[in-house]
Amino acid sequence: MRDGVKLRADIYRPKTDDKVPAIIMWGPYGKSGNGILNLHLFPLRAGIPQSKLSGYENFEGLDPAEWVPKGYAVINIDPRGINDSEGDFYWWGTQDGRDGHDAVEEIAKLPWCTGKVSMAGNSWLGMSQWYIAAETPPHLTCIAPLEGAGDVIREDLCRGGILNLGFMSTIQNTLRGRNNQEDVAATIQQSQTTNEYWEDKRAKLDKIEVPAYILGSYSTGLHTLGAIRAYEEIKHERKWLTIHDTQEWYDLYSEQRIQDLEKFFARYLKGENNGWEETPSVRVSFLGFNIPSVPYKGFPDLPWRLPNTRSRRLYLTAENKLSVTKPNSASSIVYQADAPSRLTGENDNELHFFFRFSEQTILTGPSRVVIHISAPHNDDLDVYAQIGKADEDGNLLQNNNIPLSALGVSTSSEIPPIKPLKYLGPQGIIRASRRDVSEKLSTPYWKTLSNAKIEPVPPGKAIQLENYIWPTGIIFQPGEQLVLKISGHDMTLAELEVLVDSFKNGNKGTHELHVGGHFDSYLDVYTL
Repeated sequence: MRDGVKLRADIYRPKTDDKVPAIIMWGPYGKSGNGILNLHLFPLRAGIPQSKLSGYENFEGLDPAEWVPKGYAVINIDPRGINDSEGDFYWWGTQDGRDGHDAVEEIAKLPWCTGKVSMAGNSWLGMSQWYIAAETPPHLTCIAPLEGAGDVIREDLCRGGILNLGFMSTIQNTLRGRNNQEDVAATIQQSQTTNEYWEDKRAKLDKIEVPAYILGSYSTGLHTLGAIRAYEEIKHERKWLTIHDTQEWYDLYSEQRIQDLEKFFARYLKGENNGWEETPSVRVSFLGFNIPSVPYKGFPDLPWRLPNTRSRRLYLTAENKLSVTKPNSASSIVYQADAPSRLTGENDNELHFFFRFSEQTILTGPSRVVIHISAPHNDDLDVYAQIGKADEDGNLLQNNNIPLSALGVSTSSEIPPIKPLKYLGPQGIIRASRRDVSEKLSTPYWKTLSNAKIEPVPPGKAIQLENYIWPTGIIFQPGEQLVLKISGHDMTLAELEVLVDSFKNGNKGTHELHVGGHFDSYLDVYTL
């Protein structure tokens, strides 16, 4: 590195005298499938049989045994502070970006390398690419961030203004190295509002200059928004966004992903004129839940930004319906806000509002819930909103993210209830005292919280909250129902089995939701 620190790397390359391009995996889990984290630790191995992989792959990275025979060198690097790499470990941001810049340039100078270098990988391996590419290393030729959040505080640790440390703390306590590790969990608990430290961990996506193969899915509570924001904020046109219909690890080693990536890498790392640029800029999959999904439908832009997409407003009623017309009479509904959540997605202390479709409809993109709500005896409140799908009889449905046959089970009931394996629908969360919006960071259909100030709510006062629900893609057949759920606790599933009992509810007492009359409470959605 530029300060003399040495990083450790494993390099796999073809047995040839010809120079080859390189693909870097940059992540903290160890340089092989036997590292700190691996698929053995996850239920049913996420549908990926052990025989599918060589064991040389970095967790969440490309398998050298797959890609070296295709004419690429694969480099698995332990970042600063991980295992025997020197220095202290940093969680993304400028330091990580500069180290990645220097690593790209060192690899490009090696005698076997053509000087063309890319990066690839899921999750952490995807997130790190935002920061490294923003440093514009001269020999970085393209990137393939396969699902990666882009704002550590707003999309992960403090989404909606509510601290959620369970997942990050678990990862933090898993990582190993010889020296010190940046303690993001402790730091955010000391940060009442955002500051220079946290803004450094919001990726500067507009600085990325190289072609980008961006991947996303709905089956994670970590990366969906980051993938979409990257497509929006990268300024050039050599960017492609694909939202697939499965789970990220299962997708990474699928034939569909391997073939697609091979065409992308061949175009930019080998210079082949293979027609890659004719690939639709955006390919979106839509989930069926109880019917087959529709994969990879091509669009010239994000579908909810296209003129033929409809914006629909549905009003909340006291009869637990979503209506196309605003109710005339005012009413209110009370729910127990401090009810515990086991992150199983099931709890009686939730309000459910139903809307029945008369024709086939596809819900796409983000949604917005505007509600008027009060906490009778407290000066703050956390509100969670989730969109789900129900059948004609009102039974809530779940989407399996991995085919049953790949998991080796015959029924959905045999699949553990965690986010990687099951999808209930997208969720939006907001803490009332953190409702201040950053207009600079927002778009017409997504308001980003500033995290810059705290505004307590007078007890008993009804305030208007805008709660933005993460992007999704769900198919509804005639007679099937959209379900809007509102509560005081997380209604999604846990990312990991060990986190099922970790959720801490920050509410106290009850919430009173006001609907109808002069209380204009509604759900805005985009449909195809």
